[in-house]
Amino acid sequence: MRRMVVLAVAVTGVSLAAGAAVLLTGEDAPQAAQTAQAEPAPGDPLTADEIKRAGDVATAPSQEHMKVGRVELLYVERDDDKDARARQAEVYLYDYAEDALIVRTVDLEGNKIIEESKGKGVQPPPSRREETRAGELLLAHPKLGEGVRRAYAKAAGRELRSVADLGLRGLIYSQPGGPCATHRCVRLFVRLPDGKHLDTSRIVIDLSAKKVHTLEW
Repeated sequence: MRRMVVLAVAVTGVSLAAGAAVLLTGEDAPQAAQTAQAEPAPGDPLTADEIKRAGDVATAPSQEHMKVGRVELLYVERDDDKDARARQAEVYLYDYAEDALIVRTVDLEGNKIIEESKGKGVQPPPSRREETRAGELLLAHPKLGEGVRRAYAKAAGRELRSVADLGLRGLIYSQPGGPCATHRCVRLFVRLPDGKHLDTSRIVIDLSAKKVHTLEW
């Protein structure tokens, strides 16, 4: 399952005269600017507006669960259904209570959900928000969190202010027979300001149970 979020940037025509920048609009704008503002073709990447609209539409039925952290929006990507006549987006959400992946297909012309599927045992890569949440759980751990703070202070010469100070990357972890056989679990790679990485090879963050596990070997 791929992960792709593409932002499109609109281009506006600008003319420079007498040392001042003059914004051109309407018929005066260059042809390139008018083309950039045209409606995207079926095979074009999703625009920033489409990504936001698709996310808003797809998460509307899950707002109550999202407020309490039960459901998380993971990704929004273009639906590659070649038979689709209108532009569509696929929105991926995860339900931590049921440990299920939810995929909702959004019609971007009608701004409505036209298809939904839910399945267990499918674990796409963690989103940036999940990596942040995993880092917060790690810092909240009485013993491991203190170790991260000491290592950061030594590398940076100052105290750790928040999880945003850490360079985080996560990988999905699955272990047959244990909690992470069904739960959404992440192994974190933690980069310090001096470029070194913490040894987190035995640490697993269970996002479903909101716990930190230490592997034994």
